[in-house]
Amino acid sequence: MDFFDNLLDEEHGMLRESCRRFAEREIAPHAVEWEEAGTFPRELYGRAAQAGVLGVGFPEDAGGSGGGPLHSVMAIEGLMRGGSTGVAVGLGSLGIALPPILQSGDARLVDRFARPVLAGEKIAALAITEPGTGSDVAGVRTRAVRDGEHYVVTGAKMFITSGVRADVLSVLCRTGDDPHGGLTFLVLEKDMPGVRVSRALKKTGWWASDTAELAFDGVRVPVENRAGPEGGGFLTLMRNFQNERLALAAYGAVTAQIALEEATRYARERKAFGRPILGFQATRHKLAEMATRVTAARTLTYQVAARMQRGDYVVSEVSMAKNFTADVAMSVTYDAVQIFGGMGYMRETLVERLSRDARLLPIGGGTHEVMLEIIGKQLGLG
Repeated sequence: MDFFDNLLDEEHGMLRESCRRFAEREIAPHAVEWEEAGTFPRELYGRAAQAGVLGVGFPEDAGGSGGGPLHSVMAIEGLMRGGSTGVAVGLGSLGIALPPILQSGDARLVDRFARPVLAGEKIAALAITEPGTGSDVAGVRTRAVRDGEHYVVTGAKMFITSGVRADVLSVLCRTGDDPHGGLTFLVLEKDMPGVRVSRALKKTGWWASDTAELAFDGVRVPVENRAGPEGGGFLTLMRNFQNERLALAAYGAVTAQIALEEATRYARERKAFGRPILGFQATRHKLAEMATRVTAARTLTYQVAARMQRGDYVVSEVSMAKNFTADVAMSVTYDAVQIFGGMGYMRETLVERLSRDARLLPIGGGTHEVMLEIIGKQLGLG
């Protein structure tokens, strides 16, 4: 029995196991091929939807499978057992793209955009980051100018997960000069005139998830595609960031867990100087330290997710969880590669892939340094 099973309801364990079975059946046999290809079949979204995996954490009345933040963590843990962070992240891009639509409370937007995505019929992406802005969302310059019953959108977005093939884009635009109060979410469709994928980006890790630079050249977007009130984008984004950061914490914790399992298995099998390398104290101690960090990372992630599910205010704690699990993922995957030795540097091994994938965690969803600023402010330090 997993130590953490005592901290979870039976429902959570069953959900994680269901997602794990899906990943082992649908992803694992193709993980290396899809990673090397830098993509995975679009049909996988439909199969994930049919299995009830795609809609975890989304309300049933919008076409989701129900559940809250802790259920979403379980889904991530299960999907990661497919051996490809890129596939898991690609399937999960709706987790950050749909909340602005759902939070708007606009039934028309939900029916037009959220339902088809949750059914696996369309792909959604969130477009926030811009060339030169990074974590500074107040610096967003993509502008939407009102023209009658349309907005005219001009600008560019960078590092957009699923941006290459997304059908639906939740785009943060500047509709006013106030750094925070002048931001608005608009829903754009890929086939709108003026929407263009400038280029597909090649990354250090997460190879199977497509990442794009997007350009908007005078795109006319109906006012009815506005998600929420004009000027309400910043508040919506801040809520969305909490879910994204929890998801990244979950990716960090499970990345470290899988790397630990792989390193332990290899240490039992690999022989050096006539005995398994697990027989050396240095290896045992390294694994013991890795296990300690993994246990702490998972515990923190679960606790924060449970508090979010209760509706608690956990802005500081989510930022702590994201930073801590990212650090753990970085250190544990490093140690796992070291235990594997030369094989840990080969692309055929899972720990090599995990070590590359982990490097994004201290950057995505707000950098490590930005998280520290948030934590400091919440603690009254400035």
